[in-house]
Amino acid sequence: MTAFLLRRLIQSIVVLIAMSLLVFIALHAIGNPIDILLSPDADQAERARTISAFGLDQPLWQQYFYFAKQALHGDLGRSFSFGTPALQLIAERLPATLELAIAAILIAIVLGVPLGLWAGLRPHGIAGKSIMTISILGFSLPTFWVGMMLIMLFAVHLGWLPSGGRGETASLFGVQVSFLTWDGLRHLLLPAFNLALFNIALVIRLTRAGAQEALLQDYVRFARAKGLRPARIVGVHVLKNILIPVITVVALQFGSIIAFAIVTESIFAWPGMGKLIIDSVRVLDRPVIVAYLMLTAILFVAINLVTDLLYAALDPRVRLTDAKG
Repeated sequence: MTAFLLRRLIQSIVVLIAMSLLVFIALHAIGNPIDILLSPDADQAERARTISAFGLDQPLWQQYFYFAKQALHGDLGRSFSFGTPALQLIAERLPATLELAIAAILIAIVLGVPLGLWAGLRPHGIAGKSIMTISILGFSLPTFWVGMMLIMLFAVHLGWLPSGGRGETASLFGVQVSFLTWDGLRHLLLPAFNLALFNIALVIRLTRAGAQEALLQDYVRFARAKGLRPARIVGVHVLKNILIPVITVVALQFGSIIAFAIVTESIFAWPGMGKLIIDSVRVLDRPVIVAYLMLTAILFVAINLVTDLLYAALDPRVRLTDAKG
């Protein structure tokens, strides 16, 4: 297990180094932020001072090594637009994005697993076919269109839920969260469901396929022959054996939700990292964009590492294969 963990850690470090190189080079190839930040009337002396202040007068390789050196000390640069550390700007908005992502994942699990089990246990029934039809819609409908339809139905026509914002928040271990207040929970529901829709469909299909495969296995037939109750067979023997693929997909999708929640946050005016990144892209605020992409990469790497460890913990065959390798 120790060798398994060390190998995964080394692979993670290599991935992060490669990602930092790609991000840094790509952002420095798409444009010059000085052209956006400075007025067209600025003279050459002012341009030169600004370029020097941002360190953009150095060769690209020197800029990267300076960035890497500072990153090792937890400093990913200062925002060109705000003049504050990029990590600070992201940290101020990260709790809102994390809360939205966690809520979306919980909704996907709470709705997706039971519906997938139902469709897997009764694939030819009306309910099972209806669930699979709904899952196809969840894959097919664009997130921005679903978000606008949710606002039009529940906020405009019915008036049940607010159309945007985060609402009233409460402090939890020094972090402001919405789900602890009724007003905040009402504001959270629509964007969380909109963000969870694709993942609900994904979990439904994954659970259904796993359940149908598990029902054909010998251990399920043996459990039935022993006279075990159907609820116990499903809850212990079937559900337990489809946990590994579900855990994998849910874990990886959690990183995707955080990285690509920009559309949902924009539609529902959710004050997370999405608006900050959109504003930073408009003015080519490189430190903020690099910090966001690097944190996203770290998140994906960490989630993959944890997922590998869960694999090894849940399935002994993974440990055995890794030991032989």
